[in-house]
Amino acid sequence: MKRTTSAVARALERIERLDPALHAFIEVWPDEALAREREAVARRLPLGGRPFAVKGPSGIRSYAARRLIAAGGVPVGATSVPGPGTVWQTWGRGAHGVTANPWRADRTPGGSSAGSAVAVAAGMAEAATGSDGAGSVRIPAAWCGVFGLKTTNGLLPSPDRTGLASAGVFARSAAAAEPYLRQVLSGGGTPDEACGLPLPLPLPAVYSDDLGFAAVDPEVAAVVRAAVDRLVAAGTVRLLDRDAGLLDPAGAWTAVRGGLPDDPEAVRVRRANDERLDALFSGGALLLTPATPNRPHGHEGPGSRYSTALTWAFNLSGHPAASLPAGFTGDGCPVGLQVVAPRGADLGLLAAARAVEEALPAAPAPPLPGRR
Repeated sequence: MKRTTSAVARALERIERLDPALHAFIEVWPDEALAREREAVARRLPLGGRPFAVKGPSGIRSYAARRLIAAGGVPVGATSVPGPGTVWQTWGRGAHGVTANPWRADRTPGGSSAGSAVAVAAGMAEAATGSDGAGSVRIPAAWCGVFGLKTTNGLLPSPDRTGLASAGVFARSAAAAEPYLRQVLSGGGTPDEACGLPLPLPLPAVYSDDLGFAAVDPEVAAVVRAAVDRLVAAGTVRLLDRDAGLLDPAGAWTAVRGGLPDDPEAVRVRRANDERLDALFSGGALLLTPATPNRPHGHEGPGSRYSTALTWAFNLSGHPAASLPAGFTGDGCPVGLQVVAPRGADLGLLAAARAVEEALPAAPAPPLPGRR
């Protein structure tokens, strides 16, 4: 009789086999992980020993990781974050070197939760924690072809003194993320029921390819627009004629991040955008955009374009937001569809994301060497 390998053992085997090429991990904890798995199974905890990865060297101490461990999740290792020698955050450095995008090794996976997205995309963990202060979950999720969700700002403890960053979770799909995300949110007092995101289809939504200010790669915009058109044709989404134009949040985000939240121009931009978003989300509508304005750049850096152009507005406003796989550009780079929901509607956003991914083609796995 063939012996069944445990989920944690399979994850550890894949890390050993694949990570020397992908560089997603900075530390791996095989003995501790197998011991935690046995305990979680014996105690019949809700997650039952499911493996996950944590973001960066301090990730094991994060609120999300502690919630998952308490529920029987098993941390298998700490993933890469941006290393020294650069000021830009859309890359990572693992124990073996610069973190590679599993779809295109010559491209970055995004960041700052770089290794978490790669670990999930390559099947080295079922899920991974992340944190998102400007797009640090949604950007790598988009560029690695996986699901990533940033929670409502302030719903859970923030890892950032400014409050811009909020906890996030990665998985191959919204369906795969659900058991993990529900455990993370179960202690957060999420007011989804009060927000009442309407889930009977079609979901009311507003689409914007640029939020009124971003310079978006035409092919990236075309991939996302094709996915939105498919959602409309499937009866999953009903597009609303509402204005999705915002003021460019770059200066306001920079001021808040720099400890100047009362800067008059930052206050003006935030107030104007909050008013526009309140009108857009009225009645529980969703907002759909590309997750990034560009495809993954090379390891030499992003140049002058901000990969955060379409994400950081929602770190300022606090809305929960997710990136789902939308398709690929002609050169084989994954593209993400960003879905944004009313504040506090985190579980409603997760349910909406599940409905969206059911109407889109299943996201493929990357062409990894020796894949099993």
